[in-house]
Amino acid sequence: MPDHAALVTAHPLRPVPLVPEVALHTADDITALWETTGHPDPPFWAFPWAGGQALARHLLDHPHLTAGRRVLDLATGSGLVAIAAARTGATVTANDVDPAALAATTLNARANRVTVHTRPGDLLDHDPDTDVLLAGDVFYDRDLTARVLPFLRRAHARGVEVLLGDPGRAHRPRTGLTLLATHDVPVPHDLEGVTTRTTTVWRLDAGGDP
Repeated sequence: MPDHAALVTAHPLRPVPLVPEVALHTADDITALWETTGHPDPPFWAFPWAGGQALARHLLDHPHLTAGRRVLDLATGSGLVAIAAARTGATVTANDVDPAALAATTLNARANRVTVHTRPGDLLDHDPDTDVLLAGDVFYDRDLTARVLPFLRRAHARGVEVLLGDPGRAHRPRTGLTLLATHDVPVPHDLEGVTTRTTTVWRLDAGGDP
């Protein structure tokens, strides 16, 4: 059985570029790490992706959005957004299908002296029981978007506040969103092809693309 904790702690804690209040176990070379995992998807837990950085920054700048509320961080990756929400005083559950991501989230939360509960598995066929739903950078793939978007809309219809961070991914819906903030976020050139991505924070509203 893989030792996910050892895999995560092999990488040093580093402050997040746009959110220096938070430190994460971060890989020096994401591409090299990806090659060693033999997994078709990149190790999302090993770097603070642009959508998560912008969303975490927004939460810390506007703590009233999550303070004292129940929060679910979908596809948490490194746990960055979950940690930011916990710093505002939220009760936070972080979800991911990757057990290494949940290990990273637990270790990163501990390093930042906050409590984040983790929940494994695919939640997209269920209705979330939470006050706020957070999702950073979930529109990078057509098939994933086709599953995530109905989940987010069902949450909104149930009265959940849905906040999203997106670095201009091709499959982000173009309607049904209210722009909250824009940030220029440092990113690794080998992954993104650029060194900075203009990244937006959105609130999901009624309606939108089919």
